[in-house]
Amino acid sequence: MNNEDNMVDMIDREVVEEEAREEDSKTETVSSCILQDGTLVEMLYDKKEEKTMFAVFKDGELKIRKTIKIGETSLKPHSPDKDLLKNDVILFPSKPEEYASQEELIEEIQEFIHKYLSVSESFEKIVSYYVLFSWVYDDFNELPYIRAIGDYGTGKSRFLKTVGSICYLPIITNGATSVSPIFRILNDFRGTLILDEADFRYSDMTSDMIKILNNGFAKGNPVLRSESNNNKSFDVKAFNVFGPKIIATRTNYKDEALESRMITEDMNLNTKREDIKTNIVDNFNKEALGIRNKLLMFRFKTKGKNILKSELEDKGIEPRLNQIAIPLMSIIDNQNVIEEIKKYIREYNGKIKADRASDYNCQILEVLCDLQREGNNNPTMKEVSDIFNLKNELGEKERFTSRKIGYFVRKKLGLKTKEGRDGYRITDDSKEKIEILKKRYGIESVDVVDIADIEEEEEIKEINIQELLL
Repeated sequence: MNNEDNMVDMIDREVVEEEAREEDSKTETVSSCILQDGTLVEMLYDKKEEKTMFAVFKDGELKIRKTIKIGETSLKPHSPDKDLLKNDVILFPSKPEEYASQEELIEEIQEFIHKYLSVSESFEKIVSYYVLFSWVYDDFNELPYIRAIGDYGTGKSRFLKTVGSICYLPIITNGATSVSPIFRILNDFRGTLILDEADFRYSDMTSDMIKILNNGFAKGNPVLRSESNNNKSFDVKAFNVFGPKIIATRTNYKDEALESRMITEDMNLNTKREDIKTNIVDNFNKEALGIRNKLLMFRFKTKGKNILKSELEDKGIEPRLNQIAIPLMSIIDNQNVIEEIKKYIREYNGKIKADRASDYNCQILEVLCDLQREGNNNPTMKEVSDIFNLKNELGEKERFTSRKIGYFVRKKLGLKTKEGRDGYRITDDSKEKIEILKKRYGIESVDVVDIADIEEEEEIKEINIQELLL
């Protein structure tokens, strides 16, 4: 008899019908919890048998229970008749299954993803570990989001289905007509949000989804919402939205901070492999369930043992990327894979800087740097706007006024200005801040040329930016 048969026999032995509860006992419905003594409780759902139960794990011992009694409180699983279960809105494991090792489990996850999804090799590996990470994410205080970005027909929906189906308690939001149920489901089930941003293209929904994404990467950042009560008034409720998120979008988010929480694959750059079938095969759900069952056992065996490895910090990348990358790498026991992910994150860091370099903030900063190289450390907003408009070949209707440049300089770049006879000028104490901004936007420092040399040499004078305005 093999290990799986032993597991099935054990489950059959452990499943017992509990006696009727006393009328005055309190009943609480849960999908997962950790008891005070460290016991792990996870809900199972057997769709074929139409039944739910609990898998209970403590000190290496696994039990299957219909309910759990804690003092005067009885914990029970959600009903198998619940629409969220019957319609696969939330996917559960059906039983815990043994796995040989983390390495073999990762191989099985990656083979599954590779079979149904076409992404870059590096991203495929990162996503495989993210799936593993999602099953123990609550051991950490911060986490990254995984995103596919691309136009229609680039495979984003396949990405969501393939990766999402094997994450921890995936919550499928396709078809939601409002964000309210998503807040409640995240708060109650604490699973992995599978989000197709195209379903939330309307402004009222987008605003709420951004709150979930901005607050959901770190513990202790609930979203506050007003909920109506039976007294026809409103109560303020805090919704826990912390947890893994698998996202598909067509464009980048405007919020730079939110963008930095994402590990992104550009699906526009991928070519669909010929071995990938256009339609999902019947065996897909069975394969995904088998992997979820093994990942449940992974959670039981490793939950609480995962420690943040701060030594994995890479000083060469931005702090926010370190903040989300270190937890993911902390669950990996293969140094070669860690180095591979570090390389990917460094390249991703470079891409973020390149994207950032294309916006107005960076372009205005480049003008300030050009003026510094000319020896002008305190330019007026008029001087900056003239050069900015000239470099971007902006017409009369498109031109940036001195006032608009001043807004970007003060509000976006955070530099100080002081009013003088000829308008507002950059202050002397902004020089250090400009150096910090140059590093942030990836602008290389160039030695300042002595203005006296410029006046003496005709060749240099010909390319002097100030002369372009004459």
